[in-house]
Amino acid sequence: MINGIGKNGFSQFCFAGAAGFWMVLDQQDTPMMIRNSGTNDFLCASTRSSESPGLGLQPAIQSFSCFIPATHTEPPARGEPTYNPRMSAIRILTLALALPLLASAQRSVSFATDDGGHICADLYGEGSRAVVLAHGGRFNKESWRDQALSLTAAGFQILAIDFRGIGCSTGPGQADFDTAPFDKDVLAAVHYLKTNGARTVSIVGGSFGGAAAGDASIKSAPGEIDRIVFLGAAPNLPADGLKSRALFIVARDDRSGSGLRLPGIQAQYKRAPQPKQLIVLEGSAHAQYLFQTDQKARVMREILRFLSAP
Repeated sequence: MINGIGKNGFSQFCFAGAAGFWMVLDQQDTPMMIRNSGTNDFLCASTRSSESPGLGLQPAIQSFSCFIPATHTEPPARGEPTYNPRMSAIRILTLALALPLLASAQRSVSFATDDGGHICADLYGEGSRAVVLAHGGRFNKESWRDQALSLTAAGFQILAIDFRGIGCSTGPGQADFDTAPFDKDVLAAVHYLKTNGARTVSIVGGSFGGAAAGDASIKSAPGEIDRIVFLGAAPNLPADGLKSRALFIVARDDRSGSGLRLPGIQAQYKRAPQPKQLIVLEGSAHAQYLFQTDQKARVMREILRFLSAP
């Protein structure tokens, strides 16, 4: 028995594997079937569920089970594909390996900044609540994959961006990391999501990505950015200009070349308007490196709690 997932409301979707090209057919309220387009083998059936929790596909998830019956006694109706009971083990294995990829499916998108830049991003899930993931200096958009899947499972649409000068993103000033207008990349991501149906947009930013998110909030219109999670970060600009709810998460012994980061973050936290929260964790991991420690589960819980709160 192999369990998998499919998306409610799709007429069909498909994927390729070593055993052939498979199509998942969903004909509204009829059972879902999985067919190999080369052999017409059917191996799955399902019933629809509109109440299943999201696993990265929105608005609803449908579950199904795959099996090989021992016999097939009823001939197919005219025009229907022939059922082959001798499905090979390799085809079953291929399906088992491929199905999880459907849950984590993402789309590559790009959009312009207001200064002529071009930002590349990965878009996960759907929904009216959206979150921009803004990476730190030693990371990129792909580094957020695990967190993006956790957030889409909670019902958020996720846009993980590469800042100008990273990956295929480009823009004026990208050669000078210290002065590049990274806040414009964040604002462009916010505008992209709102243009495409998001009702609210929040940001999770690590290190300089968090600083860019804070500066974007300060420069934004009121209500444009709903909330910001600062991971080992704070705005470059004075934090009393923040127009977003703020959650600061930092490790107590997190250090830069000039010393501990906590005092500077605490100073900006004190200046930030309410509502706000500061969480100081034990250890020295910086920003996204927190997800590589034994505190990663707590960090994710705190982020989800903050983003989900009324």
